[in-house]
Amino acid sequence: MVNIRVKDILSATGGRLLCGSEEMILENISIDSRTMKGNDLFVPLIGDKVDAHRFIGQAFDNGAAAVLTSRHDAMDSARPWIQVEDTKKALQAIGSYYRDRLILPLVGITGSVGKTTTREMVACALSARYSVYKTPGNHNSQVGVPITISEIAPEDEIGVIELGMSEPGELTVIARIAKIQMAVITNIGVTHIEQLGTQDNIYREKLTIQDGLTEGGILFLNGDDQFLKSTKAKEGCRTIYYGTGENCDYRALNVHLEEGFPAFTAAFGQKQVPVRLAVMGSHNVLNAMVSLAVAAECGIPMEKAAKCLEAFTGFRNRQQIYQTGGITVIDDTYNASPVSMKAGLEVLGSITKAKRRIAVLADMKELGDNTLSYHYEIGEYIAEHPVDELVTLGELAGEIARAVKEHAPCIQVKEFMEQDPLVSYLKEELKEGDCVLFKGSNSMMLGPVAEKFYRS
Repeated sequence: MVNIRVKDILSATGGRLLCGSEEMILENISIDSRTMKGNDLFVPLIGDKVDAHRFIGQAFDNGAAAVLTSRHDAMDSARPWIQVEDTKKALQAIGSYYRDRLILPLVGITGSVGKTTTREMVACALSARYSVYKTPGNHNSQVGVPITISEIAPEDEIGVIELGMSEPGELTVIARIAKIQMAVITNIGVTHIEQLGTQDNIYREKLTIQDGLTEGGILFLNGDDQFLKSTKAKEGCRTIYYGTGENCDYRALNVHLEEGFPAFTAAFGQKQVPVRLAVMGSHNVLNAMVSLAVAAECGIPMEKAAKCLEAFTGFRNRQQIYQTGGITVIDDTYNASPVSMKAGLEVLGSITKAKRRIAVLADMKELGDNTLSYHYEIGEYIAEHPVDELVTLGELAGEIARAVKEHAPCIQVKEFMEQDPLVSYLKEELKEGDCVLFKGSNSMMLGPVAEKFYRS
């Protein structure tokens, strides 16, 4: 935060200063009592299991300059204590207040799959001309977005903000905080269907990103998605479609693989630009197209944006490919859904030099009542693609194994419920020339397993 004092926090939240100076300068917001960057406002959140008000003393010991509280009515201290009714809502109010002080345009990105990769690629394309701020890590929630907004610096010229959603109404809250000029919806899948009930509900919730889209803004939609291809932006905003179909304004033509990497021609009107990506998976063609579309609408020639995208190599735990000891490891363990699981398997199949292709797959979480059928569907997909061995971790992943056994008995299958025996098996099983994909939901902790095979 820049030029923010305690009195500004009071104004933003409608809070009451219990003690301390309202002129104190605040530069950062922290929700973790263990980590302070300097001149921090500590926001103690109340969770289902832990009330962070109990850590206020620790926060001050670690350098906090001021604190919000909903648990105190009076306090005698040299440091500012600000009484608010609800600390989470106060944090959101601070984020909205700070956003109103900023003049840079923001791009908001949501979708069931691929938000983070799309965010990174859009930021990469925009960097061809601008100084770009982007969401750090996965701070895309009702708590993360206000903090993200507060970290935008004066030198930033444009921002790319990831907007997540796990429950009804959440996206509306964070979109209104972000007040975006451009909105991207990557796709409508089944992630979080456990909380939202149906894919139709997910579609309706994703569209609420427009609740924070400013007048005259642009809604970028995946024109290949069955839910989005005929969707229109709200009144007063423009709709731009991207994808591979004829209905798309920004369209990828002649999509093919070159040594496993996607290559295509990006077309807009009469303009055509050849593109070759350095990240695997044909799904990244769509990520690249919306990145080129956003950049073009921000005045960046497609040639310049494409050159930046061609240097993008992805990031940790998202289809990162490592060569070690004669084995190719694909680490795609950040998270998993049916769509991203199939995308990971497609990358595995594109490694033409592999002597054997081995898929190590763990449970996919938050898929609701149809969880078992979604896992079984992955097994059916494997049966029709070049996989030599399937190794599963978890009870749900056992449905993947069952489908493979029923539809492709020629594929070797091994099932595990715990990590240690899985690791021991792989250390004995993997041989020179093998290519192995690791993919599963975050909570299955498959990332540390994968790292054992490419980190010394």
